Amino acid sequence: MMIEVVVLGCFLTCAGANGVADVVLSCTLVEEGAGLGGMGGGALFTRTPATLVLRDVTVAPDESLEALTPFVPPSVPDPDAILLEAKVSSPEIPNVDVLLHADCNEQEVMCEISVYSPRGSQGSSDPTYFMVSLNVEGIDFSTALILQTLTVEKDQSTLIQNKLGLPLSQSGTLLTEVIFLVFSHIKSVTAPLRGDVVLNCGFRQPEIPLAQEVDIEWRLQHRGKGRKVLDMKTRLDDAEGSTVVHAGRKGSSMDVAQVVSEGDASVTLAKLKVLDEGTYICTVSIGHFHAQQIIQLHVIQPPQVSLSEEKLVLDATSRQTLSCHCTKYYPLDAKMEWSSLSPTDTEPVVFPDQGSLSSHRQHGDGTYSLSSHLTVPSTVSPGTKITCRVTHPALSTPLSVSLVVEGPQTDSYWWVLGFLIITLLFFYQVMR
Repeated sequence: MMIEVVVLGCFLTCAGANGVADVVLSCTLVEEGAGLGGMGGGALFTRTPATLVLRDVTVAPDESLEALTPFVPPSVPDPDAILLEAKVSSPEIPNVDVLLHADCNEQEVMCEISVYSPRGSQGSSDPTYFMVSLNVEGIDFSTALILQTLTVEKDQSTLIQNKLGLPLSQSGTLLTEVIFLVFSHIKSVTAPLRGDVVLNCGFRQPEIPLAQEVDIEWRLQHRGKGRKVLDMKTRLDDAEGSTVVHAGRKGSSMDVAQVVSEGDASVTLAKLKVLDEGTYICTVSIGHFHAQQIIQLHVIQPPQVSLSEEKLVLDATSRQTLSCHCTKYYPLDAKMEWSSLSPTDTEPVVFPDQGSLSSHRQHGDGTYSLSSHLTVPSTVSPGTKITCRVTHPALSTPLSVSLVVEGPQTDSYWWVLGFLIITLLFFYQVMR
């Protein structure tokens, strides 16, 4: 489901000294419309401004309730306004306190609401259900809520919400309660190649469970292709022999005890490969209800960098080439740069001619290698330090390798000639 960034409404309403508050969010009601007639297009979506009031949000003991602005319902109920009022005392939303401070921290809240149809439902149902997707910009807060409408006693004065056709409370709100939620404490995670990673996902339901059976599925989507990573079916009453696990990826696992006791549906992936990179979808199903969370996994591997020569002696009679090898890295984004620092310079100078690059070579494990070849100018002074500098997303700071240019050895010919003469004289004496 696409999340739309919307303007964060003014919120926070104090609820007395009992340590709870109300959060008011500006949201968007998303409805699927007709397709593009005659053009073969997909469904269109209509978006209508809506407001969500989360009631009884737990406030930390050190939180000042005096600074919270009370939520005041409209004095005259408006049947055109979409104003959802949701009780969240049970189940509670993990880390919901970030919503209390998002406005002060200038963080945008993304809130999208849509009508939800439970599995097996036949058309219109009573009660009505809504799916709410909440995200906060810049921090790892992501939650999908399922709301169930509460019964409103109808009489001649009861207003009906015009767009949804649902009865409103006397204050003009749609009364609902949170009955199920799926959340994640991470939106994106980066892990090293051949390392292990935990992808976080959890769920909550009321104290009186919707059902005892829970089905958790992890899927990977990458470059238009999808595959199942892990599927677990178990019972929350921990009945013996009730757990069934199918692992589509070797080295993937979940902790059944954590699922039952904590609602922790996190998956562990061991010995990561490049092929493990992509978008992971955690789907938790309980009874007729299901909700999802999406997590991006990025795999990285820092490069190994080396020079083709351990030392470089200037030779005025031929051109010399120095190669820098950047090997076994992932992802592809590697940059190589040559610079020099002569004995008279105080700062390195980038070579105007950066030489030539080889094509990227991909290895069997998905990593890449690249080489840069520099023709060393004959004008380089002895004692000059030549450096190859590599930048890559897996490196916190660039990686450099260097060597110092040595001057030509002009008397090397006479050393060789003298060595040969001495050797010949030695054998001559032995043979006599």
